[in-house]
Amino acid sequence: MKKISIVIPAHNEEGNVALVHERIRDVFSGLENYNYEVIFVNDGSRDNTQQQLEELSQQFEEVKYIEFSRNFGHQPAVKAGMDHANGNAVVSMDGDLQHPPELIPEMIKKWEEGFDIVFTIRTYPKEISFFKRKTSDFFYKILSSLSDVNLTKGGGSDFRLMDANAVDVMRNFNEDDLFLRGLTSWMGFKQTGIDFKADERLCGESSYNFKKMLTFAFTGITAFSVKPLYLAAYLGFLFSAVSIIGYGIYVIHSFIAKTEISGWASLIMTIVFFGGLQLIIMGIMGIYLGKIFKQVKDRPNYIIKNKNF
Repeated sequence: MKKISIVIPAHNEEGNVALVHERIRDVFSGLENYNYEVIFVNDGSRDNTQQQLEELSQQFEEVKYIEFSRNFGHQPAVKAGMDHANGNAVVSMDGDLQHPPELIPEMIKKWEEGFDIVFTIRTYPKEISFFKRKTSDFFYKILSSLSDVNLTKGGGSDFRLMDANAVDVMRNFNEDDLFLRGLTSWMGFKQTGIDFKADERLCGESSYNFKKMLTFAFTGITAFSVKPLYLAAYLGFLFSAVSIIGYGIYVIHSFIAKTEISGWASLIMTIVFFGGLQLIIMGIMGIYLGKIFKQVKDRPNYIIKNKNF
């Protein structure tokens, strides 16, 4: 019998872990030819998530857990689960039940057809705000244009199935700023996508605020491309050319019209404008230097406090 490992990062999900496990059990009760294990990764939860996981693991032998020493983030939590999974295929999904476990049989079917990676393409229900939909679409469009990976619109969800061979490749990555969605696309292998509609979160609140989403976007862009550096250089050449041409025209006009070249307001505005442009360019270069600074330290992506393997 083939074994399916299911990796679920959990941060303050005390009200959801038992529910998601119950639904996974119901799914696999109809899959006679597969064993399974459910690996919960407690990513520094401040509620009773760890207690719930310990109780579940005592009741059900298929439930495993990894407890981090602190909150390391969603992406390191997913990778930790993959590092400890030993199934023939690994399914990663969120613990808030927005990723429906009932889609797993279809993912397994695609895997059995020969696909190494089965990703999901997320569509939003009508209840999701217009702002959420548009910012999500904008993120994937910008990421695809500024990076060297091509993410399908809505296909950046961490709800996916990966063959054991692809998981072995993923384990060898030791990047500091993990962006697994981009890495999965960059790796290659034979891939296919499945549409699904995201469910509503049943319990708790999402910890993904706008600031975290923006940071995640910068991580994704800078992890796979140096195009922002080229963009900064092009902007420098463009505005330098514009300023030289514009000032030359202004000087010629002053001589022809026999007017004085006035000064302080335009001078200050020019200084402020180009000063801001320089800060933007330095900021872009600083992001890349910061990533190098963190990478050369070679610190682990996560630290495990406790596990029941």
